[in-house]
Order: sequence, then structure tokens, then C-alpha cells
Amino acid sequence: MHRSASRLTRVLACAAVPVILTVAGCSSDSGKDSGSDNGKKSGSSSSSSTKPKAKPSAALEKAAYATLPDPCKTLQEESIETLVPEAKDKSGTATKSNDLASRASCSWNGLDEDGLKGSKYRWLSISLIRYDSHASLGSGNKRATDQYNKQVEAAKTAEGAHDLKADPAGGIGDEGTAVIYGVKKDVEFFNTTLVVRTQNVVVTVDYNAASYEGAEAPDQAKLLENAIAAAKETVASVDAANKQESPKPEQSPSAQ
Repeated sequence: MHRSASRLTRVLACAAVPVILTVAGCSSDSGKDSGSDNGKKSGSSSSSSTKPKAKPSAALEKAAYATLPDPCKTLQEESIETLVPEAKDKSGTATKSNDLASRASCSWNGLDEDGLKGSKYRWLSISLIRYDSHASLGSGNKRATDQYNKQVEAAKTAEGAHDLKADPAGGIGDEGTAVIYGVKKDVEFFNTTLVVRTQNVVVTVDYNAASYEGAEAPDQAKLLENAIAAAKETVASVDAANKQESPKPEQSPSAQ
């Protein structure tokens, strides 16, 4: 009986060995698979870390214009006399700005009285907006183009406008649009808005006219001609202001 019990114990022990080995084998295989996966992941990580880096984006185009002219000096005195006869202040009235190098404007108005022939009113405004190149916003030219389009659309939706026409205005800066319309108030006002982009600067010329007490109605074609002349002179002033602002070459230490 004792021998039978011992034999049974040995048989059960032998029978249990394959089971343990099988479990151990599974455990070992699992470890190998895990290690293989880890190896793959590790290799993938290593491979991704050795991938060539993306080429740096092209440097932003430097803005052509770094400053703006005095808005009230963009036009010569003779031009003001032609555009706004009997102007109250030929020096103009500047709009306040926190950054005159980026945003500035000036306006003039005058009433030319001619006795029994009536009176002629003129109002002129020159507005300038300049944009720098910005890493997240784009080049100065692109930003100015976006603003140019916004200004044109704003002119097309002027409150109370009637008989509105919008046409390209070539030969001024890089692109230009003239928007012409009428507005009825106490009398009929004839309005011309000329929006121009020159590089990274947007120029907006607003030129309004009205006639009182029997004076002849303003000539819309002449108003447009005057607005174009004002825009060309303003664009030239922007260019001239930046040529004056060009930095002088620094002297070498030995020359000082």
C-alpha cells in the first residue's frame, strides 16, 4: 500500500511537469512576443526620431515701407487749393492715432461761396494704413491686400448710397478701385472713394461734393479725376517718406 501510494505520487508529479512547462513556455513565449513588440515599437520610435526634419519655411518677405508720411503733408498746398477751394484750414485736420507709423489720416473741407450763383462744398480725406510682415499673419503685402479688399467692400456698402458704380483704377500703386455713388441728405452729395494699395500700405481717398443755393451740380467725372490725382500724389509721398527714412550705413569702430 505504501509502495502504491509512492508510485501514485511519482506518477502525478510526472504528469504535472508538462503542465508547468507548458505554462512556463506560454509565459516565455508571451515575454518574447512582448519583447518583440517592444522592439518593434522601439525601432519605430528610433526610426521616427531619425527622420529628416521638415525644411524651415521660407523667410517672410520684408515689408517695403517701414513708416508713413505726415497725412496732412501728403498733398501740396496747390493741390489742396484745387481740390478744396476756400478750405477752412489748408493745413488739414489730423485724426488722432496711437501709432502714426502704421495708421494716420487727415481731412479738409471748405465752402466756396459765389454770391447769387450759389455755393460749392468740398470735403477731402486721406487715410493711410501700413502693415508689417508677421510670422503668424503673413507678409505685409498680403495683409495690406486683405485690408484693401475690405475697404473696397465697405465703400460699396456705404449707407444711403444710390447709383453706385465700382471700377478698377489702374496706374496707381499696385492695385486700385474707384467707387462712385450719390447720397441724398438736405441736398445731393456726390461721393468718390478711391482705394489704392501700394506694397504694404493702403491709401483711401474720400472726396465728396455738394452744391447749394442754385449752384451747378458737381461734375462727377471731374471729381473722380481730382480723387485720382490726390491718390497718385499720396502714393508718391509714401514712397518719398520711406526713402528719407532709409537707415544710413554704420561706421566701423576704426572709423570712429
